[in-house]
Amino acid sequence: MSKIVLIDYGMGNLNSVKKKLDRLKTDSLITRDEKEILEADKLIIVGVGHFAKAMKNIEDLNLIDVLNEVVLIKKKPILGICLGMQLMATHSEEGDYSGLNWIEAEVKRIQVNDPIKFKVPHTGWNEIIQKKQSSLMNDIPNNAEFYFVHAYYFEPKNPDYVLNETDYAFNFTSAVEKENIFGVQYHPEKSHDVGEVLLNNFISI
Repeated sequence: MSKIVLIDYGMGNLNSVKKKLDRLKTDSLITRDEKEILEADKLIIVGVGHFAKAMKNIEDLNLIDVLNEVVLIKKKPILGICLGMQLMATHSEEGDYSGLNWIEAEVKRIQVNDPIKFKVPHTGWNEIIQKKQSSLMNDIPNNAEFYFVHAYYFEPKNPDYVLNETDYAFNFTSAVEKENIFGVQYHPEKSHDVGEVLLNNFISI
């Protein structure tokens, strides 16, 4: 059975993701220990909060080198959820701070012309548009609904990495895939059955 490590950098709803993984009978662990991270078969990086604070926590905990080794050198699968996906970008407008730069991308504030119709943060259920085939999307229909909570969005430089898009005042990237690196802007752990299917797909990769 795959061992999945959830990276504990002091931010994020780790326990709710862990409970979902437990329900799927998966061996998972919340940790920031370098040895445990290196021994993982797969990683999940979850996040809720401010981009710059999250990156500073990762830096202060000396996690960047071990994460780069596991993800970029050992090529182990990693799933970023919400802020966890955004941290994979080159840079964010939120705090004007550099990210992990695993995917060349900019994280930008959601701008809307009609703030009455389109509230920011974007909160609630919304459809995904699948842009390409992926093992992460197995048995998930196009236009499936997932749960979102975010005020910033991920804009990759290379459109080939776009896995899903979502329409909220404009079409934004709601999931990405680059080799072993996966990211979703939505919260599979809050998305009921379809979220469980996605997490199970990641476990099976």
